[in-house]
Amino acid sequence: MNNLKVELRHVSGSASEASVRAHRVLIDRPLEKGGSNQGPMGGELFLASIGGCFMSNLLAEIHARKVDLFEVRVEVVGTLAETPARFSSVVMNVTSSGSADQLERLVEVADRGCIMLNTLRGKLDIRIHITHPLTAPSR
Repeated sequence: MNNLKVELRHVSGSASEASVRAHRVLIDRPLEKGGSNQGPMGGELFLASIGGCFMSNLLAEIHARKVDLFEVRVEVVGTLAETPARFSSVVMNVTSSGSADQLERLVEVADRGCIMLNTLRGKLDIRIHITHPLTAPSR
C-alpha cells in the first residue's frame, strides 16, 4: 500500500510546522482568531491542497499533450457552514490563455486524476467553472 506522510510539530502558542518530504509549512490562526499569523490556517491549506492537486494534474496534461495553454490560473473558494464549522461547498474557477477549445477536456481529465477531488467526491459539493479564457498576451 502506498502512503503519504506529513508530520506536524508545535512551534509557538498557536502555530505548528508541517514537514512534507523536504518542505516546511507553518500553520497558524490569524490574529483576529487568537493566532500569531505565522502561516495559513488549516482550512486555507485544505483549499490550497485541492487547488494544487487539481493544478498539478492539469499542468501535467497540458505538458503531455503539448497544448498551447499558458497563464493557467485556478481560484479556489470555500463556503463555510456553521455548527459544526466546516466547508459546505468549494468552487474552483479555472482560466488560461491560449487554446480555449482544449481547456474543457483537459479540466475533465485533471478532475478525474486529482487525489483530493476523488477523495472528496460525493462528500463535499465541489464545482469547477471554466471562465472565458484570457486573450493571448502580445509578444
